[in-house]
Amino acid sequence: MAVELSQGKIYIFTGPGKGKTTAALGLAVRAAASGTRAAVVQFLKGGGYTGELYSATYLAPNFSIKQFGFGCPIAAEIKAGQALCSKCGRCFRENRNPANNYATQALKYAQDLLNGSVGVLMLDEISHALKHKLISLDAVLKLVTTRPPGVTLVLTGRNMPFELIELAHQASECRIVKHPIDNGIDARRGIEY
Repeated sequence: MAVELSQGKIYIFTGPGKGKTTAALGLAVRAAASGTRAAVVQFLKGGGYTGELYSATYLAPNFSIKQFGFGCPIAAEIKAGQALCSKCGRCFRENRNPANNYATQALKYAQDLLNGSVGVLMLDEISHALKHKLISLDAVLKLVTTRPPGVTLVLTGRNMPFELIELAHQASECRIVKHPIDNGIDARRGIEY
């Protein structure tokens, strides 16, 4: 039985620290486990090997993730644990290239989901698409303000625009107090990705 979310809210996870996507995913997973359809749209992410992608298969059909970004050429090896990200930067350059149209496609997909039966919609790293002017703030504000009343929106990313924070019912800032990367420990499969 689906949980009734008749009063959809807007949640924002922003700030310079780690944990924004993880916190937002926790909200979406809880909703899905309670019977509410939750969808995650990942802006400017296309690695194809992150842990959250694996979790979607366990929570289907109530939980889905779709990435809109450049696919890592060694994603299969990373997924299999046979390689680590080489930090070549190609994914960042390709994701920020306006000609690839990733962010516009992601925003359209998110709008299409709002026209369906989704109860929770997570827009992961949407602030990056805004920062790099790949989508307009007006378009995102329109999506947020015209969503069906029962839909909960969750937006993530650093430097979230003030206009979106003002509309939020809850805005949380993630900041690093201490992190393994400070001691030279790189991101670990199954923990940080």
